[in-house]
Amino acid sequence: MFTDSHCHLAMPELARDWLAVRAAMAAAQVTRALCISTSMEEFPQVRELAHRFDGVWASVGVHPEHEGVSEPSEDELAACAADARVIAIGETGLDYYQMQERKAGRAIADLDWQRARFRTHIRAARRADKPLVIHTRAAADDTLRILREEGVGQGASAWDRSPGVFHCFTESAAVAQAALDMGFYLSFSGIVTFKNARDVQEVARAAPQERILIETDAPYLAPAPMRGKINSPAHVPYVAAKLAELRGTTPERIGEITSANFDALFLARNRRI
Repeated sequence: MFTDSHCHLAMPELARDWLAVRAAMAAAQVTRALCISTSMEEFPQVRELAHRFDGVWASVGVHPEHEGVSEPSEDELAACAADARVIAIGETGLDYYQMQERKAGRAIADLDWQRARFRTHIRAARRADKPLVIHTRAAADDTLRILREEGVGQGASAWDRSPGVFHCFTESAAVAQAALDMGFYLSFSGIVTFKNARDVQEVARAAPQERILIETDAPYLAPAPMRGKINSPAHVPYVAAKLAELRGTTPERIGEITSANFDALFLARNRRI
């Protein structure tokens, strides 16, 4: 019934007992999940999970914050994405939050390596015809600028009509509209259940039905009432319940809508799956 469009099953908190995670998912009627890669070093394990378990797929990419890891080329990303169980490129994007929090003398100009990596992922996704999974934090203006400079959403191809998803959406309504105008989907995580997340809740209430997804970002960002605990794909129904409350429908209907949207974005390009 429910699809977790973004989780990290290869992270140690969940990798300790995949079978228990799968059992909890089944009990919660979470039948499918996209396991996200955050580095090329992690990717083989992510890919293995996708091949091992029905209803689990993989992405390939390097998280924007990661330094000191292998830097994939466009060719390498496209080659990895040729695997039928690899249905997305990312997560990729820009993250300036830690730099701004630390105030350690680094400037945004020092993050050219993030922007170059992002462009490589965009080009690989277009070439492989696989959706982008976008992470943006404290960097929305640059994220949108680079997407526009790379021509995302401006072509006539099927990829340009739906180039990917802004995952764990926490930005403004204006950023949401800009992403939607480019053809992106918006995915909502446990953050939408937080009492202080009114801006995110308003975006979740107003977003077009055909462009919304739900996720956990597990093992992070456990939704209310699980805050402070290790998150799991089994908790994605809490996100669905909050969206149902905001949109005046039922969790089951949100599960149906977001699962259909997952199919349209990620699986329509992978008919062999």
